[in-house]
Amino acid sequence: MKTQAKPTGKYASFYQRSLTQPETFWTGEAKAIDWMKPFQHVRDFSRPPFCKWFVGGQTNLCHNALDRHLTKRGQQDALIFVSAETSQTVRYTYRELHAEVNRFAAILKAQGVGKGDRVLIYMPMVPEAVFAMLATVRIGAIHSVVFGGFAAASLAARIDDAKPKVMVTADAGLRMGRIIALKPLADEAIDLSKFKPEKVVMIHRGLDFTGKHVPGRDVAYAAARLQHIDAEVPCEPLESSHPSYILYTSGTTGKPKGVQRDTGGYAVALAASMKHIFDCKPGEVYFSTSDIGWVVGHSYIVYGPLINGSTTVMFEGVPIKPDPGVWWRIVAEHKVTTMFSSPTAIRVLKKQDPAWLRKYDVSSLRLLFLAGEPLDEPTSDWIEKGLGVKIIDNYWQTETGWPILSTFQGVEKMPTKLGAAGVPAYGYKLKLLHEETGQEVGPGEKGVLTIVPPLPPGAMSTIWGDDHRFVETYFKSFKTEMVYSTFDWATKDEKGYHTVLGRSDDVINVAGHRLGTREIEEAIQMHNNIAEVAVVGVADQLKGQVPMAFAVVKNADRVATNEGREQEEKSVMATVDKELGAIARPARVHFVTLLPKTRSGKLLRRSIQALCEGRDPGDLTTIEDPSALEQIKAALGR
Repeated sequence: MKTQAKPTGKYASFYQRSLTQPETFWTGEAKAIDWMKPFQHVRDFSRPPFCKWFVGGQTNLCHNALDRHLTKRGQQDALIFVSAETSQTVRYTYRELHAEVNRFAAILKAQGVGKGDRVLIYMPMVPEAVFAMLATVRIGAIHSVVFGGFAAASLAARIDDAKPKVMVTADAGLRMGRIIALKPLADEAIDLSKFKPEKVVMIHRGLDFTGKHVPGRDVAYAAARLQHIDAEVPCEPLESSHPSYILYTSGTTGKPKGVQRDTGGYAVALAASMKHIFDCKPGEVYFSTSDIGWVVGHSYIVYGPLINGSTTVMFEGVPIKPDPGVWWRIVAEHKVTTMFSSPTAIRVLKKQDPAWLRKYDVSSLRLLFLAGEPLDEPTSDWIEKGLGVKIIDNYWQTETGWPILSTFQGVEKMPTKLGAAGVPAYGYKLKLLHEETGQEVGPGEKGVLTIVPPLPPGAMSTIWGDDHRFVETYFKSFKTEMVYSTFDWATKDEKGYHTVLGRSDDVINVAGHRLGTREIEEAIQMHNNIAEVAVVGVADQLKGQVPMAFAVVKNADRVATNEGREQEEKSVMATVDKELGAIARPARVHFVTLLPKTRSGKLLRRSIQALCEGRDPGDLTTIEDPSALEQIKAALGR
């Protein structure tokens, strides 16, 4: 067995203590939140791989996010809502947010929602979505936030799985000035679903009037809010392992997987991460550019910053509208200290005039965290130099709820390594295992990134309603031992810094050589005219697979003619030859003006691959701009 590289320095002892003395370690971290009833045991791992944390303890996420701050921080801003779509900014102090959440909790209780019931939230990025989430956990119910814009059939599948007593929705969302009607989709989803929510709480933004009102089922939020304007709803004491929410992620079978999160472990994990990972202090301003429909929005727009006593910024819009300086203006105006975004978003900004990075005073910003997909060195270097701010990569999943890899600035000012997501987070015992033998690989060797159970506090406790699927999906990849598979390839260096190469099914086999598509993408981005690129493995009779690249250029004039495209393609291939070697050279480099992405900014690599191989591109309900797929087809001559 290979010796696992370990973090060094002050963080090393911190990390090792989390693995060798977990009871002592997590007892200390649990002091960061309020407990309504003390826990008797730190963990119960008597039924592997299932683990219960802080057994016997009772707490409440909403209490820890709001109520406990009222005495000291009642007049501090808790939530700042900034909409670039409506040119609106609304501030809520902790006391004001507490009042709105109490009103929403009273509305839910009036619809018969109680402890253990589900509330499905299908909302745009507006404050009422945060009210609904906090109100749900306040009364001991379980929310399931579904990204606003999912098609009716996808929403119906989630309704049937979660079986919500109440749905919360709005008339519409906005995206680059376009109205995205939600109520008609919600109605259609309910028509399609076998399970019917008893009530639908409807928020009218005055944007779209095509949605029908269903008498006896639909509840107008504005009127109900007035009825409960002075409501005071106590927080429900919840056993630590009580589910807080269900968040669906894609599954290989087509049926969405409902990631189930607990209450106590999640609260402790988020409180610890705000301190140790994000180095964000109570009273400071935290800005995550994500959406509440995704895990980052749950953990680091809503719960994490509020549990920490920070101010959280909620943004409706895109990073280039009304101009590419919109995020940096927010940082300047609200004195943001910590920011969390994605590599994709930064690559979008990379195509804009870099002067926007210097237009506003961003001196309050200490750290910019990037996650969601592998961060390439050119993008990281570009934004770090442009802003003059330290960039912190980190890697995690919907399933884990908080980072698996990072550098832990709140413990010590650890050095970062360009291209590497970081070292293992406290509480995570990681192994890189050979895909076939299950043996641990050494420094510099590729392996599947796995976690030795138990999963730490805050990670998923199971798949909603399906313990068997939880075990079969995540813990049966290797016959040698029961480990959680992230399904991601990674390498590590001698100091324990891990570089994530992409999904294990995104590693392509070219004539017996395994190549990570991320590695090829990073090599292509070394070319001076490439702003963004997607590489997929395409079936080839001779080599098994060959890499195919689709690139967005900075200077379109250079690819405006057939001759220009041919020359630029050769130039890009020469760059790959130089960076990785001829074995990694793409079979073709196609030039497009945009790449197909989801509305959350993730590249639809599997859909691109399917089009290259003449297959059905699959479910495209979350695609940002369908014309991107048409460009792929055109580039392929289809």
